[in-house]
Amino acid sequence: MKKLQYIICSILIMQLFLISACRKDFLDKSPDEDITIEEAFKQRKYAEAFLVDIYAGLPNEIYFTDMVDVNPFIVASDEMNIPWPEKFPKLMNKGAWNSFNVAGQIYKNMYEGIRKANIFLEHIHITPLSAEFTQTTKDRWIGEATFLRAFYHFQLMRIYGPVPIMDYSAGVADDFTKIRRKPLDQCVKFVVDECDKAITLLPMNVVQTRDIGRPTAAATLALKARVLLYNASPLWNGNPDYRSFADNEGTKLFPQQYDENKWDLAAAAAKDCITKCESAGYHLFKNYADPVKNYQQLFIENNNPEVLFARNSGRDGWMEKCAFPGSLGGWDGWNPTQGQIDAYEMDNGMAPITGYSTDGSPIINAASGYVETGYAAGNEPTGKWLDGTRNMYLRRDPRFYATINFNGAYFVDRRVQFWKSGADGMGGDGRDYNTTGYLLKKFIDPGVSLTEQRYSLKTWIFFRLGEMYLNYAEALNEADGATSDVYKAVNAIRDRAGMPFLPVSLTKEEMRTRIRNERRVELAFETHRYFDCHRWKIAEQTDKARVYGMNVAAGTSLKDDDFYKRTLIETRVFQTPKHYLFPIPQDEIDKNPSIAQNPGW
Repeated sequence: MKKLQYIICSILIMQLFLISACRKDFLDKSPDEDITIEEAFKQRKYAEAFLVDIYAGLPNEIYFTDMVDVNPFIVASDEMNIPWPEKFPKLMNKGAWNSFNVAGQIYKNMYEGIRKANIFLEHIHITPLSAEFTQTTKDRWIGEATFLRAFYHFQLMRIYGPVPIMDYSAGVADDFTKIRRKPLDQCVKFVVDECDKAITLLPMNVVQTRDIGRPTAAATLALKARVLLYNASPLWNGNPDYRSFADNEGTKLFPQQYDENKWDLAAAAAKDCITKCESAGYHLFKNYADPVKNYQQLFIENNNPEVLFARNSGRDGWMEKCAFPGSLGGWDGWNPTQGQIDAYEMDNGMAPITGYSTDGSPIINAASGYVETGYAAGNEPTGKWLDGTRNMYLRRDPRFYATINFNGAYFVDRRVQFWKSGADGMGGDGRDYNTTGYLLKKFIDPGVSLTEQRYSLKTWIFFRLGEMYLNYAEALNEADGATSDVYKAVNAIRDRAGMPFLPVSLTKEEMRTRIRNERRVELAFETHRYFDCHRWKIAEQTDKARVYGMNVAAGTSLKDDDFYKRTLIETRVFQTPKHYLFPIPQDEIDKNPSIAQNPGW
């Protein structure tokens, strides 16, 4: 129980404290089974075990398609499609979800974690100091619990909007009808204030190896910056769709007026995060001369200097099972959409596609050099593409080659074959097949072997410095226009990616478009796109889109033109304003009618 990773043991200990002992003969009891919470917190080892158990609520967001609704956001956005129709994000795509069939796992898990944090914060003062448990350590533990309580509240806010603020550990004897959703501005203030407390208690860097995975002041600065960015954005900032939304006592739950000063606060918080993190040794991951490898390894080399906060997901092969091609034992299941492919610029910095006609056909930017027909006449020297690759995949942003496996791309020890009769093609009528002609490559460790069951240690990054640069650029552009500091922040990200700097003299609106596309590319599949499109209030275009891919039902070879025809996969459903927020699970409202349901549900 002395080591952080003994989570299971910690949970068992907490069960002994919080619930009655298992029904067994009195003489079989251990001495610890009847101690109270107060008695437990008088011992350092039990206090730490309780702290460790708070971490159990951290969502394991590497699961895009399972664990019900832990992370449905990748597939629910316009980034990805999957072949499994029963998965929860596919219900979202169809508009077939409601307050009864939404699992509510996020609601349950986050409030469980919040209650654990509250119990810890209410009792840690009991734990006596000693030579091995100093005031500095106690303060750090308080900072960790404070951060986690704030983080869990934000996880709720980003899908539900205003939520009940729980800053105390409610007991079974409490009147739960008094628990109600607080106005959004109060929720934001609570999270920001909690961050400000935690920043003063936490170190900027993890001091000991055993503490890797615990939050630092760097993580807390990042959380504060993201919360304030969301708060300044159109969904939360004076949104007219929600002005009349109130609880059963008439309390308005959303801000009634737009406040442009919120962008200044968001920019200042992001700038503060960048400055302090870089002073503490964090920096954009740039360990290799090859920009493709830089971007790819950022997500494979754990705990690198760009990572501000991440979850240890264990030695897990789930991502590879979902994203490996069938010829390597995978399920061919995580399929980027054609729209996501089109978002990657050419390596000269120009957009290949400027829009779409009413029939879905692309409006090609001829000046960019992009063409959709023909094939490469030879290998690219660094391996970005090989002879015979379709021209539409040539000379793209280096991040494209680190993120996407396309038809004919070289992966592990072979070229993938996504045409129908190919080794990784649609083939028969099985459940596991590639729906769009693309597979996710980002996050995927090519050193994993599914057939040999050889997996690698996975982490899921919640906050990284690259996001902070783009948060700062967006907020500052909205506040002051396309200033030199906005250019500097965006160009730092593009430079790391091996892309040309943005053109000079962009207007505020033009810069906004460039920043939004930069986020779509740089932060692809990191659980940002869904929330970005929602907070920008453009989800009725993106989440309601017609999803296209290649014609996976055709093709007999790499150079078969029939495969490369853009093909409609599905038309998705999005209702405004209903689908901008998740429904509160109906069973939660049944237990407490004072919890107001979100509009439209």
